[in-house]
Amino acid sequence: MIDDANQKKIEQAVKMILEAVGEDPNREGLVETPARVARMYNEVFSSVNAPAFDNYKLFPVDETTEMVLIKDISFYSMCEHHLLPFFGTVDVAYIPNHQRVMGLSKIPRLINYCAKRPNVQERMTVNIAKELTRILDPKGIAVSVSARHMCMEMRGVEKTGSQTETSYYTGVFKSDHDLKQEFLQRING
Repeated sequence: MIDDANQKKIEQAVKMILEAVGEDPNREGLVETPARVARMYNEVFSSVNAPAFDNYKLFPVDETTEMVLIKDISFYSMCEHHLLPFFGTVDVAYIPNHQRVMGLSKIPRLINYCAKRPNVQERMTVNIAKELTRILDPKGIAVSVSARHMCMEMRGVEKTGSQTETSYYTGVFKSDHDLKQEFLQRING
């Protein structure tokens, strides 16, 4: 959460940026922009000063439970190099351990937690797996992220629609080729 003093700093910085690019921050359409941007940053960077992720519930399960897979979880994050959005989907699978699973709705919340900070996609992919490991201690985790990056689409190389794919595997997903293939087939099928 951004406090009032930092909210004012952001507002001043936005005014300075508008002036630096040749705009008049007092123009009718821009007068409220600094405050809107500060509120937006409060939302899109809400995990920066947040405590450790604890918004989850674990449930007991029969030991025969195999892969738990949640596909196509949408996310939005901000590139730490240009402060432009990148967005896409995450596929997460894990093999339960200790006869427990995480509440399904909590995995998208975990992804939001990992996304709401200045990021690079590669680190976000790993952080999702590390948080699940901390919470569940599963036998293995597979995370696949597909995203579009505005820093590539609206500036620089300007390649609209290009996708960046990252993945991270732990435990049995790293050591069992057939299990990794099953994950890949299920997310691509």
